[in-house]
Amino acid sequence: MILIDPPAVPRWDRLWSHLASDTSYAEAHEFAAAHGIPARGWDRDHYDVPAEAYDAMVAAGALPVSSRELVAALRAAGL
Repeated sequence: MILIDPPAVPRWDRLWSHLASDTSYAEAHEFAAAHGIPARGWDRDHYDVPAEAYDAMVAAGALPVSSRELVAALRAAGL
């Protein structure tokens, strides 16, 4: 499943969300590519997504979760 946390990380004059898969990196890469997230947004185990793209990612099927839930899901999946 694709997960996304709320835009809360400030950087480069924007707020950012983290988008990740609780299943595999391949699932995250496929979702990102299909929804216009550039490969340069990948950061070890997640994509950084600007706040203005948050609603579109949720509409595309990403499940909104808290930052803690996202981290817990990555750890539980061994990612």
